[in-house]
Amino acid sequence: MRKDDAEILRGIQKNTKTAMKAIDVINDKIYDDDLAMQLARQNVRYSEIYNEATSKLLDAKEETYHGGGLSERMAAGQIKANTFLNTSTSHLAEVVIGGCNRGVLEMCKVLNQNENARGIYVEMANELMDFEEHNIERLKKYL
Repeated sequence: MRKDDAEILRGIQKNTKTAMKAIDVINDKIYDDDLAMQLARQNVRYSEIYNEATSKLLDAKEETYHGGGLSERMAAGQIKANTFLNTSTSHLAEVVIGGCNRGVLEMCKVLNQNENARGIYVEMANELMDFEEHNIERLKKYL
């Protein structure tokens, strides 16, 4: 496996892991059953994508993504602070939409920094970005 291929897969892992952790943090604050179900579905798909990227890295005997504990705690803290006083469905949807937007931007950076990655790995990254863009569209109805 090429270095760029592995970097794309680790970027996918980071993106999906961050999304799953954010959903876990925000889940306790959701009072709208429909929004909760939407995020549960997203969480399942993020998990599938994460597992696929992990599997490909392990099969190639490559290092997997290991998130920094501090940065993950800081991100969780930011979500908690941002939703401390406002747990309205609209605000929670806005927070998740912001996370999806950041995820798309981060994957774009990873793709741009690893231009020698093979098509299958680029396609996986593009599928993740498409999924996140669809999530944004689905969440707009809660604003």
